[in-house]
Amino acid sequence: MSYGFPSPIRRLLQRFQSIGVVCVTILPLAAPATAADPALTLVSPVAGFELPSTPAGPDNVIERLRHGFELTYDDNHRTAAELRWYARHPEYLNRVFTRAQRYLPYIVAELERRDMPLELALLPIVESAYDPFAYSHGRAAGLWQMIPGTARRFGIKQNWWYDGRRDIVDSTRAALDYLEYLHELNDGDWLNAIASYNSGEGNVLRAARKNRKAGKPIDFWHLKLPKETSMYVPKLLALVEIVADPASHNLTLPVVLDEAQFVVTDIGSQLDLALAAELAGVDVDTIYRYNPGYNRWSTDPAGPHRLVMPIDVAETFATALNAVPERERVRWKRHKVRSGEAISQIAENYNTTVSALRAANNLRGNTIRAGSHLMIPVATKPLAAYSQSADARLAKKQNRKRPGNRVEHVVASGESFWTIAQRYKITHRQLAAWNGMAPGDTLSVGKKLVVWTHADAGLPATSPLSTGKTKRKLRYTVRNGDSLYLIARRFRVGIDQIARWNGIDKNKILRPGQKLTLHVDVTAQSS
Repeated sequence: MSYGFPSPIRRLLQRFQSIGVVCVTILPLAAPATAADPALTLVSPVAGFELPSTPAGPDNVIERLRHGFELTYDDNHRTAAELRWYARHPEYLNRVFTRAQRYLPYIVAELERRDMPLELALLPIVESAYDPFAYSHGRAAGLWQMIPGTARRFGIKQNWWYDGRRDIVDSTRAALDYLEYLHELNDGDWLNAIASYNSGEGNVLRAARKNRKAGKPIDFWHLKLPKETSMYVPKLLALVEIVADPASHNLTLPVVLDEAQFVVTDIGSQLDLALAAELAGVDVDTIYRYNPGYNRWSTDPAGPHRLVMPIDVAETFATALNAVPERERVRWKRHKVRSGEAISQIAENYNTTVSALRAANNLRGNTIRAGSHLMIPVATKPLAAYSQSADARLAKKQNRKRPGNRVEHVVASGESFWTIAQRYKITHRQLAAWNGMAPGDTLSVGKKLVVWTHADAGLPATSPLSTGKTKRKLRYTVRNGDSLYLIARRFRVGIDQIARWNGIDKNKILRPGQKLTLHVDVTAQSS
């Protein structure tokens, strides 16, 4: 069967094939449109701006989705359970599909261009509820919830300035590349490919090999997979059934206009996002909503040199930007290097990076001389004006009302997340999360970290011990050579905590064979 036909035609051919029709002739009703067709001519009124080409279709992109569904599967009790949940939460579906308006037409168009099942356009609902700022405990980010390693593997840039996992263009390209790869890896089985997207390709392949050796089917429904994955595919299929026929589930879905919502505009250089908002005639929040990949007050000095702009202001923005010389697209400040100053300290003080300072001043290394001058790119507005930058979002998170005490810790030489966490009797993962960082990130000397400590027990207010969600009670037998310090370090807990849990003097020596009770945070353990 030819796969060059659009999805509805493929399904029609499959239906003919299923009832025994072996030859179907499809005649064109008219000659295909050519580039000379004035109705299809694209106009580029200014450099770096291009009107999007949107395939003709119904006004509601949800209707367009229905005509592109092509996955086949049997009714299953797991899918039925997810269907019941969605049917009981219509407000959630309304909220998610309304939020998807900005992104769904683009993703559907990309799936059609690649001839991939349109069911995949619903995957970001399962992953992130179509929230580009979604971030999971497993360090997955963006609409498609890609983890750092997979994102790098598929060409997504991630640094201090920019995280392409949150960018609609970069993340969609990488996610669809990954899904195509998984589809091929799983011998053309889309459900197994989707399961692999959640669980990892190795888990699904191993489960399939195990079934094959036992003479069992290797389709998704017969594989023994982690619980989360076993419900992941049914969640997607339940959404497919709801979109296909919401009325049969007593649901009404909101209209998602089948119209391009944005234009990708080439800007050619670093650009202050507040200036971009001014040139486009919108607020800074709007720029961040369309460009959630940018972490700071400007685009990445090293690129990508592009902005996603709302379609109704894109032409105005492109015209205005062309009139602004590159050197004036960020503000510059002349800084005189003081004795003892390091380039890393200067970069942090000006909310920029060492690499940006080196590039701006043609420096090969990090050596700077007292008395010399550096040209530093700085924001045109106070940092508080960049309300959706990583710094602003972190500040909101840190200032959120919490029980307990807020402590500001200044990183000293030789300190790490682990040593600081031990000092405050918290886990290194909590400390990193409170400061918008990953546990493996490097801490620079002089960096300020926010720490939340519990007033009574010496535990953070959000400690898993207080919630009981990730704490487990263990009985540990002391071995030769053990000490409270070594046990505390091994299980990521505090010495004072072990002493309190067991009613012992922390200064006394432990005896081999002695039994200790530990309350261990399972999320903080490396093995």
